[in-house]
Amino acid sequence: MKNYSNLNSHPSILLILSISCALIVPLLVTGPFLPDLLLSSLSIYFLYFSIRYKIFSIYQNFYLKIFIIFWLVCILSSLMSDAIFFSLKSSFFYIRIGIFALLISYLIDQHKKIIDYFYFAFLITFSSLIIDGTFQYFNGYNLIGQEILANGARVSSFFGDELILGSYMVRLLPLCIALFFVREKKHKWEFYFFPLFLILSSVLIFISGGRTSFFFLILSSMFLIFFLSRYKLIRISILIVSLFFVSLLIIKSPKLQERFIYSPIKDMGFNNSQKYIFTPSHDSLIKTAWNMFLDKPIIGHGPKLFRKKCMEQKYATGIFPCATHPHNFYIQFLAEIGIVGFCFLAGVFIYLCYLMLRHLLAYLTHKKQYLSDYHICLLAGILITVWPISTNGNFFNNHLMMIYGLQIGFFYKKK
Repeated sequence: MKNYSNLNSHPSILLILSISCALIVPLLVTGPFLPDLLLSSLSIYFLYFSIRYKIFSIYQNFYLKIFIIFWLVCILSSLMSDAIFFSLKSSFFYIRIGIFALLISYLIDQHKKIIDYFYFAFLITFSSLIIDGTFQYFNGYNLIGQEILANGARVSSFFGDELILGSYMVRLLPLCIALFFVREKKHKWEFYFFPLFLILSSVLIFISGGRTSFFFLILSSMFLIFFLSRYKLIRISILIVSLFFVSLLIIKSPKLQERFIYSPIKDMGFNNSQKYIFTPSHDSLIKTAWNMFLDKPIIGHGPKLFRKKCMEQKYATGIFPCATHPHNFYIQFLAEIGIVGFCFLAGVFIYLCYLMLRHLLAYLTHKKQYLSDYHICLLAGILITVWPISTNGNFFNNHLMMIYGLQIGFFYKKK
């Protein structure tokens, strides 16, 4: 029987798996179906492969163990909910994200070329979005005829009706930067192209119209400037140039002024005595979710059940109490998975703060880095996910879950 525990002797399998994983990046632009189908297929194959050839050592991973405990908590919450099968469809299959992350980690150890495959997948995909999104901003429609949305204030590029261009780019940009750092052989043109690439990506995130995405861009940029050991001056220059172009766009565009200046002021209630959490609609959703948490504080109402329970009169609060999710990860965890699930998300944030503090102390006391620049970039992406004071999408959304899987898989890498 062949021994597949070391796939270095089977380069064709490595090549197929590595390229297939990297294809997740462009496929995410097409919608959730194709990337989720590919991710699920890869996860099932890797699970079969590891069991068939008894490669159990790959499961001896601290992060995977925490992930499995969290997965079991989600399943328990679903089983104790009022809509077991509806909730269980989300929680039970969530395990595929952890297996996919483990597959990426395993391929990094077995086939270094996967770094290049993902890196160029990011460059090609993001560059295509930059060209198409910029064209759409100035012409009102993109290269395939899709019109600009939301009264001209939201560029969506190839995402069409899904206004997630900014979210997609800002969450994956730190991973792209991490791959730039970790690549062993860089061409000269990359040192000229990559800064321009980052500037244009930042501007596109802004013109996508996502206020939360733009906030995350500033947050992650400041994080990188503070903690990176290399290219610090270049990163500062990139941020300054990006903000310069953003300022010009705001000055010349009344629609962007309304989107980023006047609407937030109005939404926060500065023109009257009523104050809101983020906006009136977000305030309503968050208070409704809080009422749900108070009713079932330990294990919650079940993953993805906010959309059903928010319609009940005993929970609904404010002018817009119901949606598919309460638009904040922490309050969503409290409502759907209770204080037990909330502890996992809060724990990740605390662990991130611990890593940063340890990194800072190592530098101040010994002039050494506790974390590599590669890991600093990945933590910038994770910081966006676990940042508590912001609006978010649905944590159990397939699109977001696949992005988490990519971040976690590359974070497993020890280098």
